[in-house]
Amino acid sequence: MLYSALGLLCVGALLIAGTGYWAYHHYTGRVQRIPNAFPTDVPESALPQSSKDGSQTFLLVGLDARSDLPTTGKGAKAPEWKPGAQRSDTMMLVHIPADHKNAYVVSLPRDSWVDVPGHGKAKLNAAFSWGGPPLLIDTVQRLTKVRIDHLMVIDWSGFEKLTDAIGGVDITVDKTVSRRNGPGGVWTAGTHHMDGAEALDYVRERYGLPRGDLDRTHRQQNFLRAVLGKMLSTGTFTNPLKLKRTLDQVTSVVSFDDKLSDGDLRDLVWNMRGVRSKDMAFMNAPVAGFDTIDKQSVVLLDPNASGELWEAMRNDTMAHYMATTDGVDTLGTNVS
Repeated sequence: MLYSALGLLCVGALLIAGTGYWAYHHYTGRVQRIPNAFPTDVPESALPQSSKDGSQTFLLVGLDARSDLPTTGKGAKAPEWKPGAQRSDTMMLVHIPADHKNAYVVSLPRDSWVDVPGHGKAKLNAAFSWGGPPLLIDTVQRLTKVRIDHLMVIDWSGFEKLTDAIGGVDITVDKTVSRRNGPGGVWTAGTHHMDGAEALDYVRERYGLPRGDLDRTHRQQNFLRAVLGKMLSTGTFTNPLKLKRTLDQVTSVVSFDDKLSDGDLRDLVWNMRGVRSKDMAFMNAPVAGFDTIDKQSVVLLDPNASGELWEAMRNDTMAHYMATTDGVDTLGTNVS
């Protein structure tokens, strides 16, 4: 999920609010690092070219660990990855262009049927279960031919805490749909003020949604949009106690790869200090359809349409892609 952007944008806005150099270094230095996140045994021919000068692409991963113990952030008490025990429930590519004026967020459906190196065809989220961050990064890079510059991970325990830390979020449901993970049996049409537990139910639900996993990823994006809007609001940044509590929570639940130094993080914060939620485009990777393979419901990515998207990301031409490409599955104002 877009928690790295949340943290970066908050710290950037913190600087603008005038709290100064100490806070700048303090909060970027709190973020936990993940060692050995990148694959080391990939042949040179399978490695994508480096990102276009000045641009970066992050792989953001949400863990469906189903654990009461946090696996990411400063308070981690459980291992970030155990073979066969955890699957990456949310995967997004976030492309930051060289001018740092926008961010482009592309959800990769967890049920995407892809080639997993050393394992053959499988769902994309199985790569994390089998081989942790290195295998997931290798799988995504071979799928997209896009160089992953950095990894950011958060687990569901952090997801709930972050939502509660900002006092919950208002999410508008376009029409009444079933709700299997929580009380009441339905999400009624209208605006709901959700705490962490309710937001978790909202983004995990996929049964009963018209497009299944694709609507689920739009729910995740809808939540992130709501969080960004609230965290970057005047009310958060004019209340020192609320701001400190939010920043403490954000930086305590996220983890980055250990190749992202504190200096790199501070540079990114500064360069993106003007970005707001309106400057971010959310979309799903192009999909050709759905199928059942080996008794599993899977998502089939569209190789041609996806190829155009990955090319734009590699060439740092996402603004042109968005302006000239029809049929992009973007996040709209109406979300189930």
